Amino acid sequence: MSAPLDTVFAALADPTRRTILMMLLEDDMAVTDVAEPFEMSLAAISKHLGILTRAGLISQEKRGRVKWCKLEPDALRAASVWMQSFGQFDQIDLDAFERFLEGELRPD
Repeated sequence: MSAPLDTVFAALADPTRRTILMMLLEDDMAVTDVAEPFEMSLAAISKHLGILTRAGLISQEKRGRVKWCKLEPDALRAASVWMQSFGQFDQIDLDAFERFLEGELRPD
């Protein structure tokens, strides 16, 4: 896999980041609104947002005093194409695939 694809899958490996992406499907959100449903500090959410931004999955911009997050769905295109290549084989056990990815992406 290429480095950008590795970065996308690493970002997607975390359930908090996947939840954030689902939230951003609805509309752009202020960072404070993104953080609201989570039981973690704003600093922790900011780290998650930084990872999503570096992976190209979201963009952040300042509007006045408020920092906004926006989903960048095109960043998932390469990951989607890569995943679809498995469609020519037997049905994928996505749970097993997720466990495999978590093992591969876990820092040593």
